[in-house]
Amino acid sequence: MKRWGFVLPALLVATACAAEPEPPAPPPAPEPTVEAACPDSGVRVEAGLSEAASGLRVLALHLTNCGRDEYHLDGYPLLRVLDTGGEPLDVEVAHTSAGIATVEGFDTPPEPLTLRPGETATTRLMWRNTVTEAGAPGVGESLSIAPAEGRPWQPVEAGDDPGGLHIDVGSTGMLGVRAWHL
Repeated sequence: MKRWGFVLPALLVATACAAEPEPPAPPPAPEPTVEAACPDSGVRVEAGLSEAASGLRVLALHLTNCGRDEYHLDGYPLLRVLDTGGEPLDVEVAHTSAGIATVEGFDTPPEPLTLRPGETATTRLMWRNTVTEAGAPGVGESLSIAPAEGRPWQPVEAGDDPGGLHIDVGSTGMLGVRAWHL
């Protein structure tokens, strides 16, 4: 009996020491990713990839209705090309290709569009990086847009282009804009 008197407490101590420790608390759940908040205007404008060839540049801008109501467009957006300090550059913005180049569909007349929530319309910008004289306008690093006359101005989001926005209109100082289309 004395043997068991010694063995039983030893077993209890051994099992207490060998007991599994309490598992650590699980890490906090990652916060769900939330899309960028919808601006008060009800639309978000994002730049697509820019295309360049032989001095001709074309940049798509995508307007997405992120609001709850239908959004109506008819015509051309208003644009401001901004320098690194956010100041407007002296750039003439013209509707259609303005003789910059002949690109299919660029001079198609505007048609009224109604975007339901989640739908997207596109416009394109076209310019030439032609430098024929000194004193060319600076290089635009960002854009501000009003989707139509009377609509609020808002920044254009840079999108996925690794180079960001780079609007180098050269000494022509001219930017052609296509009408909104689906």
